[in-house]
Formats: sequence, structure tokens, C-alpha cells
Amino acid sequence: MAKVKIAVIVGSNRRESINAKLAHALARLGADKAEFEFVPIGDLPLYNQDLEAELPKSVVRFKSQIAAADGLLFVTPEHNRSIPALLKNAIDWGARPYGRNSWNGTPAAITGTSPGAIGAALAQVHLRQILGTLGVLVMGGEAYISFRPGVLDAKGNITDDSTRGFLKAFVDQFATFAGRLSFPQEVAA
Repeated sequence: MAKVKIAVIVGSNRRESINAKLAHALARLGADKAEFEFVPIGDLPLYNQDLEAELPKSVVRFKSQIAAADGLLFVTPEHNRSIPALLKNAIDWGARPYGRNSWNGTPAAITGTSPGAIGAALAQVHLRQILGTLGVLVMGGEAYISFRPGVLDAKGNITDDSTRGFLKAFVDQFATFAGRLSFPQEVAA
């Protein structure tokens, strides 16, 4: 079976983002099951319905990358007990213009990390609610990652065996989930 194509959307555009580092580590862990394409969202203009008549090039590129994916992996921090404005802006662009929702019917998984004890849990719950409203098929289960110094080495590899095993199982489960929903299943006669 062909590898699934996973679009990775990181909810942080900070240069040293721990969520971007986690996303790259996940892509390395899942490279045997899926192809990962990182979808930039920092170049999207602030959503404004006045721009829908002629979509900005960055929005067209963004919506094309989402449409080409078999699944979506959201890796996001938590801002003020919710998702970052950067990510909400991308979600709004993906859902618009009316009748051209790029999210509908696409399988997704959500994770994220923070130095706190429950690793961006509230952001993930809020994101799950938003995506469900837009018709995204969000994989069950939770992946709240508490980010501690030394979890990643200098090359971005996960150093803790337990954490690596958990994340490998998470990304493998998502690749299977996205593959089942994206590829037509053969029916035995």
C-alpha cells in the first residue's frame, strides 16, 4: 500500500518552537508509514472576507496543500487556555470562502507540548471542537506531551525510550487511521 500523505500544521511560528521540534521528531518517527509535508501558516494574511473575491497566493497555496493531503497532523501550543491566533487564522482560511471548506472529511490527529504538566491539553480540546464543527474526522485518543529539557537531543531526536515509544505508536496509529479513510478499500467478491 502507498504511504499516506500527511500535512503537518504547527500552531507556532516561533524560531525555537518546541512544538515545531516535536512535529519534526514525529515526522522522523513516522517516515516508514507516511510522507510528511510541513504546511507554513505564518504567511497567511489575517482572515478578512473582503479578500475572498481574489484569494491571496499564500491562501491558494495553503488550501492546495491541505487538499493534497490524506491526513492532517496538528501540533500546537496552548495560548491563554486556547489555540494560538496563528492557527485559528489558518483554520478560518481553510474553511472559507463559503462552500469551499478545505477541511471537510479529512482525517486528523492532534498533539502538542508545553512545559506544563498536561502539555497543551486545553488547546487540544478546543481545537478538537473547532475541527469537528468543520467536518474534520479527528482521531480519538489524547497525546498531551509535557516538554522537559533533554527530551530531544541536539539533532531533534527523542531521547526518552518511553516517550519515543508512545509517540511512535501515536504516529503509526494516525497513519493507519488516515490510510483507512483516504484510500478506497477493496471489497472481496
